[in-house]
Amino acid sequence: MIRIEHLTRTFGDFIAVDDLCLDIPDGELFCFLGPNGAGKTTTIKILTGLMRPTSGRTLLNGVDIRRDPLAAKRLIGYIPDMPFLYDRLTPVEFFGFTGDLYSIPRARVLERERELFALFGLQECRAALIKDLSHGMRQRVIYAATFLHEPRILFVDEPLIGLDPHSIRLIKDLLVRHARAGMTVFLTTHILPVAESIADRVGIIAGGKLIALGAPRDLLAHHGGKDLEEVFLQLTEGEDATCLSSALS
Repeated sequence: MIRIEHLTRTFGDFIAVDDLCLDIPDGELFCFLGPNGAGKTTTIKILTGLMRPTSGRTLLNGVDIRRDPLAAKRLIGYIPDMPFLYDRLTPVEFFGFTGDLYSIPRARVLERERELFALFGLQECRAALIKDLSHGMRQRVIYAATFLHEPRILFVDEPLIGLDPHSIRLIKDLLVRHARAGMTVFLTTHILPVAESIADRVGIIAGGKLIALGAPRDLLAHHGGKDLEEVFLQLTEGEDATCLSSALS
């Protein structure tokens, strides 16, 4: 599970994340929503150990990521909105490199390669240079590599940017299936119908503060919206401009 205790991150006078407290149990697919600049990506970077909080702490399956970062990072997978790939490697080489990072035995890497390359349709481009792949195929490579070590917690920042409808369906089904199998999934997205269709719970952040939390159907019932998009717009009206002006000031 993920436990977030009074997490705060400031940049000078700007408060990017403001006293965030949140528990996400094992096997939950949690969607973290908010306007641009609301604090979503900052939160994910803190949760994955890429950024230090100003105060507060995060426990990943009971492991404090600041006190024992290596143990915590072995538990997680992270797919950022703009993932880095080594352009001069092939998908097979990048997959093997990822296996080496996690000290996975070569036989297991080859076994997982067969499984995941089949799942993501990477067989035909396995020997191509990553720099020559389309955006959608590069995304499939990073998903395959991220699932190699079978993380217990998965963080995904904007998982569907630039993907074709077939890839979107594949990723949506994959996230739901793994959550049902016990993986904790924490993702951000601006595609609100996707969040409404797959999330067990959603949290809405604005101005660094968590302003709504619950199952999509409960938020609709409580706020009287016809869909999650309407509820989101109602709760965050004017926040895009506010967040942007605060970040630039």
